[in-house]
Amino acid sequence: MVAPVNARALTGDEDHGKAPHPEDDAKADSPAKITSAGWKFTGRKAVREFLADQCTDLAAALTYYAVLAIFPALIAIFSLLGLVGQSQTTIDAVMPVLKQVLGSSGSQTLEPVVRSLATSPGAGLALILGLATALWSASGYVTAFSRAMNRVYEIGEGRPIWKLRPLMLLITLVMVLLVVLVALMLVLSGPAAQAIGDLIGLGSTALTVWSIAKWPVILVLVMLIVAILYYTTPNVQQPKFRWISVGAGIAILVWILISLAFGLYIVNFSNYGSTYGSFAGVVIFLLWLWITNLALLFGAEVDAELERSRQLMAGIEAERDIQLPVRDDTKIRKDEKKEQQDIEQAANLRHSSGQTTDTDKTEDPRKDTDRRPS
Repeated sequence: MVAPVNARALTGDEDHGKAPHPEDDAKADSPAKITSAGWKFTGRKAVREFLADQCTDLAAALTYYAVLAIFPALIAIFSLLGLVGQSQTTIDAVMPVLKQVLGSSGSQTLEPVVRSLATSPGAGLALILGLATALWSASGYVTAFSRAMNRVYEIGEGRPIWKLRPLMLLITLVMVLLVVLVALMLVLSGPAAQAIGDLIGLGSTALTVWSIAKWPVILVLVMLIVAILYYTTPNVQQPKFRWISVGAGIAILVWILISLAFGLYIVNFSNYGSTYGSFAGVVIFLLWLWITNLALLFGAEVDAELERSRQLMAGIEAERDIQLPVRDDTKIRKDEKKEQQDIEQAANLRHSSGQTTDTDKTEDPRKDTDRRPS
């Protein structure tokens, strides 16, 4: 059963109280205690819900918001690199990648802007403005992801705007900082790492260790970014963080496999270059972003269905709806009240033959029939 709003979220406080605590003692306390039958059910159900929730469309919407956030984020990253004195080596490393993505004309347009931001004395001001712009732009992506997560858990958004918006901005700030950290770790390799190593007196052995050890750290940081999205954005109280990491790990694994397959397809079979010309890099990049969001949404479905299996194994009735308490139902109740008012006004409009929607001025024609003598 898939619905945009969970029936539990539309009922009274009594029904809300029936949802067990996310860490109910009857539930399995680790993923290792999920049975093989539970894992099989989780996998099958995750695929079905992924299709039923129309996650391909959701991924397209998330791709749109991601595009809006990318270039402000690039401004912030290059400004930050300018502050630490690694602008030239970073630009030399990044521009070939941007040339592949944007094409020759696009990279030629962007390169002077990038060099100006990274090398100008005002890089600090550009960093502040870039981070502020990136934070606001990227918060649109996080908010859209929150809506997608609510669909995954079949729950309505109950948090009022004055509570939801600051939360989304805070989540976005944390994520932007983590993304910048990952970007810095990726950049600090080869000539850039050698330059910093010489500056602070690190030997070649330390640089070799860094070149190897940074990859597991980057993987952990990426998993943390995904897990934060899964844990904080939906309007449900989630289980402990270790459960969310299962979906994050699967999302990253699926993303790596699909990205590799997509890359092989582009290199060996596609004809994007002849079809789109100089725009081929942009089209490929957008498709890759869409694939990335598909992987994220599939990981979220796995988390949701793993929680369902966890509840079913504990004897909780979760066949139709995942039984998790909502974080806030204020907006849900207000929307429910407004919908009821619309229904009443629609009925009044019908009974008055289009004359009024006011209940006090509407008289049911059936009452006239009842008063007529037989």
